[in-house]
Amino acid sequence: MEELKIALLQILPESTLEKNLEKGLDYCRKAKDQRADIALFPEMWSIGYDMQKSITELKSSAITVESSFIDSFCKLAKELEMAIGITFLEQYEPLPRNSFCLIDKTGNIILTYAKVHTCVFGDECKLTAGEDFQVAELETAQGTVKVGAMICFDREFPESARILMLKGTEIILVPNACPIGINRFAQLRSRAYENMVVVVMSNYPKG
Repeated sequence: MEELKIALLQILPESTLEKNLEKGLDYCRKAKDQRADIALFPEMWSIGYDMQKSITELKSSAITVESSFIDSFCKLAKELEMAIGITFLEQYEPLPRNSFCLIDKTGNIILTYAKVHTCVFGDECKLTAGEDFQVAELETAQGTVKVGAMICFDREFPESARILMLKGTEIILVPNACPIGINRFAQLRSRAYENMVVVVMSNYPKG
């Protein structure tokens, strides 16, 4: 495989789903202009990790994998011939999920992952946790690579990356939404070193 380029879209969110869609599509195009093979968003891009306090409002801001928001990124991935890792608050029962879709360069969703380790000490106690980690084969212009994902707090548990490695992943994509200091950087380095895999994180900048 030649050099695989991953664009980390570390950008500030907007105030609405529509504006986050517009900005997200724009930055994917910028990533392609820089010859990226994969564009990776930070955690829960659809709502900018702005979780509503009421359950009713939270549910109303959730979207499905079949939504026009996700479909727009599928169409753009096909147009650009570039993979996109998009994050969103997923409509789910009894409560929404913190989810990630990996779209390949033909516009197909090849992996959908819901965050397993939700933060029960914060707003994420209002979410449904995922149940497992998945790995998918991603075809890129540089060749085929096995890709998995974990989201933010997942990185604090060595088992997350270990499960992905045992399933064959070569790259772990990590959408994130929290301050990153020396200890959290060390966690990511440790997950990569322990498992001999590439770990790539995309986070929100400080606004």
